[in-house]
Amino acid sequence: MAEIIQMRQNRVGIEKIFAYPCTLSLDMVALAEARGVSPAHPLDELWVESRSLNPVWEDPVTMAVNAALGLLNSGDSEIDPKQVEMIVVGTESSVDFGKPISSWVQRLSGASANCRNFETKHACYGGTGGLMAAAHWVASGFNRGKKALVVCADQSRMHLGKPWEFVLGAGATAMLISDQPDFLEFELDKNGYWTNEISDTYRPTSRDEVGHADTSLFGYLEAVEGSAEHFMEVAGEPDYDSFARHIYHVPFGAMTYRAHRAVVRRWMSLPNKQIRPHFERKSKPGLKYNRRLGGTYTSATFLAMMGTISAAGDELSAGDRISVFSYGSGSCSEFYPVRVGPKAKAIVDAADLDGLLDARRALTVPEYEAVEKARATTVDNANFTTDKGSPAGLWEAAYEGKGRCVLDGVDGWERQYRLS
Repeated sequence: MAEIIQMRQNRVGIEKIFAYPCTLSLDMVALAEARGVSPAHPLDELWVESRSLNPVWEDPVTMAVNAALGLLNSGDSEIDPKQVEMIVVGTESSVDFGKPISSWVQRLSGASANCRNFETKHACYGGTGGLMAAAHWVASGFNRGKKALVVCADQSRMHLGKPWEFVLGAGATAMLISDQPDFLEFELDKNGYWTNEISDTYRPTSRDEVGHADTSLFGYLEAVEGSAEHFMEVAGEPDYDSFARHIYHVPFGAMTYRAHRAVVRRWMSLPNKQIRPHFERKSKPGLKYNRRLGGTYTSATFLAMMGTISAAGDELSAGDRISVFSYGSGSCSEFYPVRVGPKAKAIVDAADLDGLLDARRALTVPEYEAVEKARATTVDNANFTTDKGSPAGLWEAAYEGKGRCVLDGVDGWERQYRLS
């Protein structure tokens, strides 16, 4: 019992966060016009403005490494990678059934060889699962003062012309977990969970991505109610409005309103006409980055964390509480509280995600289709070399000499990564 009490007294949380939004983008209005769809569909019904995507020499491994390098090197002071003794990568887009992305992150980030590393998978929940494993390791005290690096990296498959093409995307986030929670602090003894075996969305092969819209919708809503109810039971905090902000998993922006409405109807006595203004004030501004990256799977919740801190400005102070809901198809979910750290806004400002998003090269729809088709030819391909000449000029402008992780090709199934 004494050990449990001591663990609860140990502070733990996210010391630092960074996002890698890729180097290419596609405007949703342009895509809608090319597909003969009203622009109101992505903009007003889904709340997606643009999406990120990768050239053929980037993939989930390069995104994970680039997010990790950005985390370690951004801000006023660099983080010594030798302080990292656990690396966890959450993904549903892994490039290998056996070798984890975390092994490349360890080598290319310069982390110590005395480092535990592994990959976690549970659809979009995989990042949160890895985050909580790392947080409990730090909270236990057995980390001996060392830190954990948690990375989330995903990209969608090719779905040209499909109805769900507007909610696809790519990107990565990286978080440093320690007993110095400058960004967000956890309350690990209050987390609520919900799981239910369903087949809503899944990736049965290295090429396919299958989804059942109704099953996914109702599975998500069942999960947010189930995990929130468990949280209320565990934490004994029925006042949902005590949270300064609310974050929900973001498969696409508009889904978060449905989640908020479901929770508010169950735990608050707000009239129906007040639910939307409540959401507009306490949750929707945090979607500012998700709207620009599109679907980012395991990273979606953490991009919303960054967006929430950025959008709130001076309205959030250190110690303010935020509720977080994470969901992964299949399914598993977690509802947990966090407290704003003393350097939260400065950390998001230093990450300069707005600047990185603005720096992406915007593709035309034909260019986007060409990139997607080129990447599809590399899937399950034992031997290939990546073409650095397409899109023209991107390699020279955004990669050459920049120290970014790139994929040169595959030789006898062995993937060849290096820093540019």
